Amino acid sequence: MADKIELLSPAGDMERLRMSLAYGADAVYLAGSDFGMRAFAGNFTPDQMRQAVELCHSRDVSVHVTCNTMPRNREVDRLPEWLEYLQDLEVDAAIVADVGVLSLLKRYAPKVKAHISTQASISNYQAARAWYELGASRVILARELSLEEVREIRAKAPRELEIEAFVHGAMCVSYSGRCLLSNYMTGRDANRGACAQPCRYKYALVEEKRPGEYFPIGEDEGGAYIMNSRDMCMIDHIPELMEAGVDSLKIEGRAKSAYYAAAVTAAYRHAIDAAAEGHALDPVWRAEVDKVSHRPYSTGFWFGQPGQYTGDARYIRDWQVVAVVESCGPDRRALCSLRNKFAVGDELELIGPGLKPVTLTAPLMADTDGFPLQEPRIPQMKFYMDLPVQAPPLSILRACRENS
Repeated sequence: MADKIELLSPAGDMERLRMSLAYGADAVYLAGSDFGMRAFAGNFTPDQMRQAVELCHSRDVSVHVTCNTMPRNREVDRLPEWLEYLQDLEVDAAIVADVGVLSLLKRYAPKVKAHISTQASISNYQAARAWYELGASRVILARELSLEEVREIRAKAPRELEIEAFVHGAMCVSYSGRCLLSNYMTGRDANRGACAQPCRYKYALVEEKRPGEYFPIGEDEGGAYIMNSRDMCMIDHIPELMEAGVDSLKIEGRAKSAYYAAAVTAAYRHAIDAAAEGHALDPVWRAEVDKVSHRPYSTGFWFGQPGQYTGDARYIRDWQVVAVVESCGPDRRALCSLRNKFAVGDELELIGPGLKPVTLTAPLMADTDGFPLQEPRIPQMKFYMDLPVQAPPLSILRACRENS
């Protein structure tokens, strides 16, 4: 069993980074404006990345920077300067998938650890050994592996080589995300971070001599999503992952919301801590992963083939963030920032760093001039609100709103 299993959370931009930190991440992964696999996440400018590294290191949190696209010739010349910059920032690790990028990393940023991306499809112990011999300190395993296969890789790979695995978030229908469908249909390269997710589209059958006539592929009017996949959720199986020797548990989601980063990080933080102490996970934290935007969950390939999922590709979104707490005094009067409309009398939940969800009915509020406020309406406006408990900064107020 791993002595201390790492919780690795997504940080698509500075707001999501702050949430991951506040809610219990041991490490975060993020990207600059180039070479990362999420082109549509907010990502970080060089100056923002410096701020991010300083903030994380001040809290003893590691920073892993994604450099896991497959660069073309015209991009390779820019890599040495970028890698030198990462070393200058004292980034802890670079996530790479290309052997050429690994070679440049060892030459231009030898103090930055090399983590081999899931894009490299590491699915056996010999591949793990080979990457270690090339200088990798960690491998991020292919998402198609079973728990037994991971156990065997741990047993036969070098003991010094760390093993990281995805435990939560979106799954790709294609093997380790290597897909050309987006390129073909939209011109957006999935292997360069710009996937249009055409596997989630609703498809129909067209007969050659009947152009414009669409025949649904399914048993009802909803059609069939023949390349769809469910989201992964392994929160109920943390003890098994620890016993298998996994060193780092990775939450997918750099392109997802700050609320997602907060709630999912908090849930897995409590799951890891409970497992380390030999306790069962409190159901309140298990419920948190159902309160973020997600597709139907499965355990992926961890316990065998998950089977084809052909249901609707839409996300389940039953909760909406209405406000974020900026500060809160001992009197429980909080300065909040509005995210979505709500009014006096609405039923809400409060969650926060280290704070179990608390239900409340929205009381009369006040604007920053002290005037009574029934319903804050302007996005990002500041207002005062009395809370049932003292809440740390970055606590979140949410409302149950189906299909929000």
